[in-house]
Amino acid sequence: MRAQIKPRINQEGRTNLEEVIPLSTPFVLFVDPASACNFRCKFCPNGDAKLIRETGRWQGNMDFNLYKKIINDLKEFNEPLKVLRLYKDGEPFLNKNFGDMVRYAKECGVAQSIDTTTNGSLLDPETVKPALDAGLDRINISLDGLSDEQFLEFAGVKVDFEKFVNNIRKLYEMKGNCEILIKIAGDFLSDEDKAKFYRIFGDYADRIFIENVAPCWPEFDVANRLGVSMDKGIYDQPVGEVMTCPYIFYSLSVNSDGTVSLCFLDWARKLIVGDLRTESLKKIWNGDRLFRYQVEHLEGKRKNDPVCGVCGQLTHCLPDNIDPYASKLLKKLRAART
Repeated sequence: MRAQIKPRINQEGRTNLEEVIPLSTPFVLFVDPASACNFRCKFCPNGDAKLIRETGRWQGNMDFNLYKKIINDLKEFNEPLKVLRLYKDGEPFLNKNFGDMVRYAKECGVAQSIDTTTNGSLLDPETVKPALDAGLDRINISLDGLSDEQFLEFAGVKVDFEKFVNNIRKLYEMKGNCEILIKIAGDFLSDEDKAKFYRIFGDYADRIFIENVAPCWPEFDVANRLGVSMDKGIYDQPVGEVMTCPYIFYSLSVNSDGTVSLCFLDWARKLIVGDLRTESLKKIWNGDRLFRYQVEHLEGKRKNDPVCGVCGQLTHCLPDNIDPYASKLLKKLRAART
């Protein structure tokens, strides 16, 4: 097997957030090329069409002119992003301009790295080649089955698994410098299935990993929908909790319609902090709405918020822990505003 057995989240060499907050430039920007998805996964709110309709959220592909405006906004910051993540809610390769999105960001030099996350169903050579040619740095593939039957059960769609595997093989052959990571949730896999996963995909990835399902979507009961206990974290670590969300201090998330969410898990659009159709990204990053959330968290009041207060990302997914530095960071944050 060529691939390293290594999770997608890098724990080594991480920046100590307590030493750099407040940041003049975010580390990570999520930009959603497409809010819709071609899968109907049980563990994802996007898979529940009725639930999404009830939110009233707009479904569709990001307009390319809006995207260019976002990238141009990034030039106003002092330095490039660490990561431009072309993914949030939907399947990014549904946007026919995806390759052009990568290319424009690369030409503008606004990020050290550009990556995406995909269900892998659209990674045929014709679709993925423009993004690879444009310099995409990493593709995270979230696998939803190991057979036609498992895809139908967990993703709610018919997938020709043999063709799916062949496309991943071709992707690996043509990837160039792009890193390929393939992961799967192991909660419903037998030992035989787990061995099959490594056997089939171990030579077509740079990283490969079996993780646990995590209840990371706020106000979406994954445990109940899947009938699992979730008594362990995403990487089998003990379940714990941090009171201060670290993500809101180093990242922002742009929805496909140009609205900006506090969090990349804001599937219901309840945490809107700006709108890039009428505001600049830098103005939003330095704005009052984001600042109020940051202060609330540093003051230990996260659980007062009905969305942030029930976030499983902070219990199951190895977030950075800045709780011990909250009072010091609060002083620094307020001082930076004067």
